[in-house]
Amino acid sequence: MDGRIITVDGDIAVALRRNARARRMTLRVSRVDGGVVLTLPPRVTDAEGAAFAASRAGWLRQARAAMPAGQVAAFGAALPVEGVPLALTPAPVRSARVEGGALLLPQTRAPGPVAEAWLKHLARDRLAASCDRHAAALGRGFAAITLRDTRSRWGSCTSDGRLMFSWRLAMAPPEVLDYVAAHEVAHLAHMDHSPRFWGTVERLLPGYAAHRAWLRRHGGGLMAWRFRA
Repeated sequence: MDGRIITVDGDIAVALRRNARARRMTLRVSRVDGGVVLTLPPRVTDAEGAAFAASRAGWLRQARAAMPAGQVAAFGAALPVEGVPLALTPAPVRSARVEGGALLLPQTRAPGPVAEAWLKHLARDRLAASCDRHAAALGRGFAAITLRDTRSRWGSCTSDGRLMFSWRLAMAPPEVLDYVAAHEVAHLAHMDHSPRFWGTVERLLPGYAAHRAWLRRHGGGLMAWRFRA
């Protein structure tokens, strides 16, 4: 049953999800809250899924233990902005702005929501510019760009050319954001992860592998930031 919760190794809650297109069982640990999801193909039973998850209990504990500690966007915190830590600083300003090594925020307002809104604007500006550039190089157009606070992916591309990105990419170094933009734009030509797709990504952004590796190593830290209570 889709949405069922099982318990593994005594105290690890695992949510079961069925996917008609899945070919094998997969376990995923959320980079945001440590939640565990087990995706099951149609013909795999819940009991088989539970046994599979139980066999991976050690890995699940290691993965959750290795997750970055959650950080709160409060005054005094060093929030990464385009790869550079900026001190969230109360100031007599009406809107957020960068000054030196600080992100100045209205002193009479909660810092988290203000910083989040500012990051969203920054992400949209940077992603729009990157997607426009890569789409022009590819010779393909896209329909729209939307931003979300996704938990399992940094971007996506639909068959009708709609691009979606996590606004948290504004916290990553610019070249990493640019890689994710190139990745999703490449899907306008190849809706898969075939060698042709990766060849297109390399053509759009030579040396992309280093930026992909950065996101794999440090992306969990960006996901761990909390902007609201």
